Amino acid sequence: MSRLRRTIRIAALIASLIVCLIPHLMWRIARRPSPWPRRFLALAAWSVGARVRIDGRPHGGEMFLLANHVSWIDILALAGATGAAFVAHDGIAKWPLIGWLAAQNNTLFVARERRGALAGQLDALRMAMLGLQPVALFPEGTTSDGSGLLPFKPALLAVLLPPPRAVLIQPVHIDYSAATADIAWYGDETAGANAKRVLGRKGTVPVTLRFLEPFDPVSCADRKVIAATAHDRIVQSIALHQRPSASPPPSV
Repeated sequence: MSRLRRTIRIAALIASLIVCLIPHLMWRIARRPSPWPRRFLALAAWSVGARVRIDGRPHGGEMFLLANHVSWIDILALAGATGAAFVAHDGIAKWPLIGWLAAQNNTLFVARERRGALAGQLDALRMAMLGLQPVALFPEGTTSDGSGLLPFKPALLAVLLPPPRAVLIQPVHIDYSAATADIAWYGDETAGANAKRVLGRKGTVPVTLRFLEPFDPVSCADRKVIAATAHDRIVQSIALHQRPSASPPPSV
């Protein structure tokens, strides 16, 4: 049955891509901002079984989103709900098809581990923020088991001091509730093994995007204060909404 579920969900993903790709390319040819990447990501989230719910109030103006990171589903759910462009590791750009699709949503690829690259990455991020799209960042720098929050890496947050355009920072707690242990991608599990496991999982995946109180980066003394403020708010939300986890994922 898990193989059948994977097949059905992959077929739904392909259908979502076909439905959205042709109009997206037409928008691009006409040199118009395309709404189709956001629509595709929302459909893709639904196709893999995610059922997204919004808790709190997404800031209606210019947003810079800082969220916890549990699964690749985070990107589908958050971008589908907000239209945000993501800051992602440059290794993803080389993934067949996935890298190209990510680029269609104006993903900014950065080399987190490359020494001396920070100045160029900040310049690229400033340029990205001059667009009309919200920008989203996973400051943990990797996925976790979802039971807590890893320390935030504040380096890229220097772009907000001062920001190239007026933005508010909104922390977001991505909450899979009792399904967290089944969904989380961490440890030595490969991308393929995680995708196989998640796509073959029985039932739907509840995803609550908890939009927490936004704050103005201008009020923060430095990037570490920005990171600490967002980190504390997400930690408080995780503690408030913590539920008993499902049984640990099977070994692969």
